[in-house]
Amino acid sequence: MSDLARSTFDTGPPDLSPSDAATARPDGAPRDVAAHAGVTSASGHEALRADIRRLSTMLGQTLAHHGGPELLELVEQVRRLSRSAITAGGDGDAEVTTLLSGLDTGTAVSLARAFSQYFQLANIAEQRHRARELAGSAPDGRGPLRRLMERLARSTDEGGPDHAEVQAVLARTELRPVFTAHPTESSRQSVLAIVRRVATALDRGAPDEELAALVDLLWQTDELRPDKPTVADEARAIGWYMEQLGRTAVPELLGEFEREVRAAGFTVPEGARPLALGCWVGGDRDGNPNVTPAVTREVLELYSDRAIRIHEGLVEDLVSELSISTRVIGVSEELRSSLARDRRALPRIHDRFIRLNAHEPYRLKLSYVRARLANTHARIKQHGEHQAGRDYLGSQAYVDDLAVIDRSLRAHLGGRIADGTLARALRTARALGLHLAELDVREHSARHHEALGAVYDALGELPKPYADLSREERTQLLAHELEGGRPLVRRHYGLPADAVDVLATFDMLHDVQHEYGQEAARTYIVSMCQGVDDVLAVAVLAREAFMVELHRNPRSSIDLVPLFETVEELSQAGELLDRLLSVPGYRQHVRNRGDLQEVMLGYSDSNKGAGITTSQWEIHRAQRQLRDIGAKHGVGLRLFHGRGGSVGRGGGPAAEAVASAPFGSVDATMKVTEQGEVISDKYSLPALAHDNLETMLAAVLEATLLHQSARWGGAKLDRWDEVMDVVSDAARDAYRGLVGRPGLPEFFSSATPVDELGRLNVGSRPSRRPGRGAPTLDDLRAIPWVFGWTQTRMVVPGWYGLGTGLRAARTAGYGEVLDEMREWAFFTNLLGNVEMTLTKTDLRIAGFYVSELVEPDLHPIFDDIVAEHERTLGEVLRLTGSSTLLARHPVLRNTLAVRAAYLEPLHHLQVELLSRRRATDEPDPDLHRALLLTINGIAAGLRNTG
Repeated sequence: MSDLARSTFDTGPPDLSPSDAATARPDGAPRDVAAHAGVTSASGHEALRADIRRLSTMLGQTLAHHGGPELLELVEQVRRLSRSAITAGGDGDAEVTTLLSGLDTGTAVSLARAFSQYFQLANIAEQRHRARELAGSAPDGRGPLRRLMERLARSTDEGGPDHAEVQAVLARTELRPVFTAHPTESSRQSVLAIVRRVATALDRGAPDEELAALVDLLWQTDELRPDKPTVADEARAIGWYMEQLGRTAVPELLGEFEREVRAAGFTVPEGARPLALGCWVGGDRDGNPNVTPAVTREVLELYSDRAIRIHEGLVEDLVSELSISTRVIGVSEELRSSLARDRRALPRIHDRFIRLNAHEPYRLKLSYVRARLANTHARIKQHGEHQAGRDYLGSQAYVDDLAVIDRSLRAHLGGRIADGTLARALRTARALGLHLAELDVREHSARHHEALGAVYDALGELPKPYADLSREERTQLLAHELEGGRPLVRRHYGLPADAVDVLATFDMLHDVQHEYGQEAARTYIVSMCQGVDDVLAVAVLAREAFMVELHRNPRSSIDLVPLFETVEELSQAGELLDRLLSVPGYRQHVRNRGDLQEVMLGYSDSNKGAGITTSQWEIHRAQRQLRDIGAKHGVGLRLFHGRGGSVGRGGGPAAEAVASAPFGSVDATMKVTEQGEVISDKYSLPALAHDNLETMLAAVLEATLLHQSARWGGAKLDRWDEVMDVVSDAARDAYRGLVGRPGLPEFFSSATPVDELGRLNVGSRPSRRPGRGAPTLDDLRAIPWVFGWTQTRMVVPGWYGLGTGLRAARTAGYGEVLDEMREWAFFTNLLGNVEMTLTKTDLRIAGFYVSELVEPDLHPIFDDIVAEHERTLGEVLRLTGSSTLLARHPVLRNTLAVRAAYLEPLHHLQVELLSRRRATDEPDPDLHRALLLTINGIAAGLRNTG
C-alpha cells in the first residue's frame, strides 16, 4: 500500500527540452503569457515536481487511511487507464468508460474528490514556485519598476520626457485593481485557507507530519458550499484578499516605488496615490436582485471594519515605537498647535494620557488618532453623525494627522525614524483610506429609464409616455432637466417598487458619502450604454440625490461611467462620448470632477457576441477613438478594462494588454477587474500579489511616459489596420455563423455541464439574465458561456474564428503583411493569448462529450468546431514559425501536458455522471455531489475557466 500511495499521483518523467528561463524581455516590457501561466524554467519545474510528489504521496496516504486500499487502487486504475486513453487517442476510451459506468455514486464522489484535491495541492505548489521563479528572474533586484525608472532617468537626457513631465505623471498616477465576485471561483474559502497553510508549511520546511495533517484536513473539508453564498458572504471572501493586500503587498510595493523613484532622481509628490483598491462586491446591481441599498451599506461597513483594523494596528505600533521625548529634542509648532486642538476636541483622552506622555508628544498625538479611529468605527456601526475633531469622515483628516507627525520628525533629525513604521502607515492610509476599497455601483441602463419613466409619467408633463420617447427626444429632455434647478422627484408620490429601488440606491450613495467619505463610493457604471440619454438619465438621478450641482457652488461627488460591452457599442464609443461631452450640463459635471472622464470597456459580452478576434480589435479601436475625443474636449481619460479570468473574457497577462494598448490611450490612471479564481491565483501568496501589482504599475507608467506617440509610421499602421479589418470581419462572420446556427443552444446545453452550474453555489448572481419563455443563449451570461465550453475542453470563446480570419487575409494577398504584423504588440498579444487557449483545448476529450451526450443530428456542429480548430491551429503556428504550440516554452508545455493527464479521469467521470443525471428526473444527492465535484476539479485543473 505504501508503494502505491507514493506512486499514484506522481507527475511522471519530465521529458524536458532545454531550459527557457522566465525572464523579463530585454527592453523591460512585461513578461509574456508563459510566465503568467506557470513555471517556465527547468530548475523551477524540477523543484515543483518534488513538492507535488511529496504532497501527492501524502494525499495517497490520506486516501488509503479514509477509503481503504480499495479506493487507492481504484484511483490508480482510473489514472492508468486514462493515460492509456491519451496514448491510444479516441480508441482508448472504452476501458475507462466501462470501469466508471459500474461505479456507485458514493464511490464516484470519492474518486472525484481525489483528483480534485490533487489539483488543489498542485495549484498551491505551482503558485509557490511561480513566486520563487519570478523573484529569481531579477537576482540583481532589477524588477519592473527599477528597470523602468532607470530608463526614465536616461530618457530625460536622450530626448524623452523631461523631469517635469515625469513628476507631473507621478503626481496623478493611479492603478486600481477592482475585485469582483463573478462565479468562476468554485473553491470554498475554507479550502483555499487550508492550501495557503500548505504553502506556508512548505516555505518553512515543515516536517511531513505537519503537511500530512493539512492534507487530512483538506480531505475532511467539504469542497462544495452547502448553500448559495449571499452578497455579504462574497464580500467577506473578497474582503479577506483585500485586507491581506492592505497589510502587506500594497504598503511594501509603495515603499519600493518611492525608493526606486528617488534612486532615479525623481520624487513622489506629496498626496500621490499610485495604487488603490477597488471592488464591485456589494455594488454590482446589474442582474443581481440580491444587491439592495441595505446590502450595499452592510458591505461598506464590512470593508470599513477591515480597513480601520489595519490602521489601528499600525497606530498601536507607532505608539510603542515613537518614544521621542521633548527633554531630548524639540518638535514642530504645528504639532504643538494640533495637540491643543486635540485637547479641546477629546478632553478625556488628554486627561487619560497626559501624565504618562507629558514629554512624549508623538505618543500623545497618536492616542488622539487612535481614539478618532475607534470613534469612527463606532459611528459607522451606529450610523451616527460625524463630529469634527472626534472622528474621521473619510481618510484625509487621518492622513493629515499622520503627516503632522511626519513633518515634525523630519524637521528635528528624525527622517530615518519617519521612514519606518510611520511611512508605512501613511502609505497604507493613502492607498486604503478608511474604506479599504472604493466600491463601484453598476446598474443596467434600462433600469434608470424605467425609474424616470415612472417619475415623468406621474408628473404628467410630457405629451406622451416617457417610454415612447425616442433616444433623441430623451436626450433633449434630460439635458434640459440636468441644467435646471427644480426637484424632479416628488417623493410622496406612490411610485412603482422598481422605481423606488433605483431612487433609493442614489439616496443611499449620497448618505454613505456623508458617513464614510466620498471616496468610499463615488463611481456609478452604466451597463449596456447605447446612447447619450443612458448617461444623462443617471446624471439627472444623481442630481436628484444632491450629488451633482451645476449652478450655485458647482460640484459633483460621483463619476458617471458609460460601459461599452457589445461590439456594436464599442464601435460607437467615440461618437457617443463626443456627443455626451458636447452637452453643456454634462460637460460642467465633468469639469466638476477635475476634467477626468472614466470609460469602461467590456470584454465578456463583446467576445460572446462576436468572438475573440473582433472583440479584441473593436476594444483596440475604441481606445483610439476615446483617446482622440478626450483630447478634442480637453478631458483626461481613465480607462476601466472589464477583463475576465479566461482569455475568452479578456484574461491573460494584464501588463501585456497595457503594453499593447494604442499609443496615448493610457494616461497615468487605469482600472482593471480581477475576477473569480484569478484572484486566488494572483493574490493568495504575498510574493505573487507584489509581482502582479508591480508589473501592472510599471506597465501603466511606461505606457503613459514612453508610448505617447506611434512606434510605427502612419502608413504601416494604416496597412495593419486594413488587414485587421479583413481578419476581424471574416472571424466575426465565422463565429456568428456558429453561434447563430440552428441547434447550437441545444448542442451547448447537451455537450456541457452549463445547466449544472446554478447548483454549484459559486455566486450570488443568477447565471442567466431575467427573461421570459424558454432560456436562450442571449439570456446566458458570458461567464457560464465560457465556463461551459471550457469544462469540455472545446474552449470555443478563446479561439474560434481567428483561423478563418487569418486565412481570409492571407487569401486576399496580405500574407507578407501578416508576417510583418508580428512586430505589432496588439497582434502578438492576441496571438499569444490564443496560443495559450489552444494549448488547453483538447478536441479528443471534447469529442467524447459530444459522442456520449449530444444527439447525432447535432454532431455536424462539432465537425465545424473541429474544422475551425484545425484552421486556427495551422494559422497560428504558421505565424509563430513553430511546429507545436508553446514551442518557445517547452517546460510550460510539459507542465500543461501533465495537468491534462490528471484532468482526463475527471472528464471521463463527468461525462458518465452527466449521462446518469439526464436519465433521471430526481437524481440522488450523491449523484449531484459527484457531478459538481467534477466541475470543481476541472476548474481547478485548468485554473482560468471563466
